Amino acid sequence: MSLIPAWREVAATPGVVVAPDERLPWPQTAALGVQHVIAMFGATVLAPILMGFDPNVAILMSGIGTLIFFVVVGGRVPSYLGSSFAFIGVVIAATGYAGPGANANIGLALGGIIACGVLYTAIGLLVMATGTGWIERLMPPVVTGAVVAVIGLNLAGIPIKNMAPTGFDAWMQAVTFVCVGLVAVFTRGMTQRLLILVGLIVASLVYAVLTNGMGLGKPIDLSRVLTAAWFGAPGFAAPVFDGKAMLLIAPVAIILVAENLGHIKAVSAMTGRNLDAYMGRAFVGDGIATMVSGASGGTGVTTYAENIGVMAATKIYSTAMFVVAALIAVLLGFSPKFGALIQAIPLAVMGGVSIVVFGLIAVAGAKIWVDNKVDFSDNANLIVAAVTLVLGTGDYTLRFGGFALGGIGTATFGAIGLYALLRRGR
Repeated sequence: MSLIPAWREVAATPGVVVAPDERLPWPQTAALGVQHVIAMFGATVLAPILMGFDPNVAILMSGIGTLIFFVVVGGRVPSYLGSSFAFIGVVIAATGYAGPGANANIGLALGGIIACGVLYTAIGLLVMATGTGWIERLMPPVVTGAVVAVIGLNLAGIPIKNMAPTGFDAWMQAVTFVCVGLVAVFTRGMTQRLLILVGLIVASLVYAVLTNGMGLGKPIDLSRVLTAAWFGAPGFAAPVFDGKAMLLIAPVAIILVAENLGHIKAVSAMTGRNLDAYMGRAFVGDGIATMVSGASGGTGVTTYAENIGVMAATKIYSTAMFVVAALIAVLLGFSPKFGALIQAIPLAVMGGVSIVVFGLIAVAGAKIWVDNKVDFSDNANLIVAAVTLVLGTGDYTLRFGGFALGGIGTATFGAIGLYALLRRGR
């Protein structure tokens, strides 16, 4: 199988599906690539800011990671790789980051991200050798739904406790999530698809009127944006390989497997093509991209649900547009002015957006249960979901000597182990 597909050019016919190995004429393909960059932009930039990473490096590595993924799967799986929110809790725990600004212990996080990428790649190679059946048996919908949900629930305290230092900031968080909600409900088309980004912009404008205009809070400072260069190298960082941090962060690979598994199943259903044969290669591509990102100062990466939404709306699944999107992201990564603009976003506004995003992650876990019709009259399913949610939300921690496994880790392994144990009782 060639590394680069020979896309068959097709005309843009309303309502007709454009398959992964097809493409529209290049000008239209380029426009679609821009649309996918916009769709992934908000979350890909938000995640590194919440962990104290350089957003320029994260954007750059998302582009490079997408190109790596594209080559490994031979251009057969339409996907964009962006910053994974699954890393936020464990990175904050490993580095002691309290925000805002740069993470002083970012090296510890990067070493753990690389370890996660190694484990993820190993799982991919195992799947390539043995098939996907064991993955689906180990992580059925009741497990994957619970694990995804606790990621959002475990992170809920971050914006509430750490991103609203004043009463005014707390009110601005409320204004922000109301703005996002209004965009989500009362707009249509691409504006609705970009609810996070548009809501953030509207809330920032409200914040500027209240602070810069009326003096009610800390004003927005755009001086760094004005002085930053248009083009320049981002703030690369080197990893530090610490055993405790690596053991804490590496298990996130299980969550990335669940996310990627769901992505491939969703795209298979939408295109009518069985992509299970590429699942192992998709894991390997994502794992290598995560290692490359961690080695450069970027976040761990994963397949993006935002892009599934865009593909579902347009019925265009051509992998060519993701190559365009990746190249645009690489260019943005080398723009310090873009990075300075991101850093100027008020902390309270980012906190309000975080409340929405973390809540959406929790609801996404519940949606897995609904979509797969998980039977909660089955006591095994009921106990697995109930225990997993409380372990993650309460940040249940187990200590092994000097090593501590936090809430997301205990919830993930607990869900897998508890399901395997209770399944035998059936």
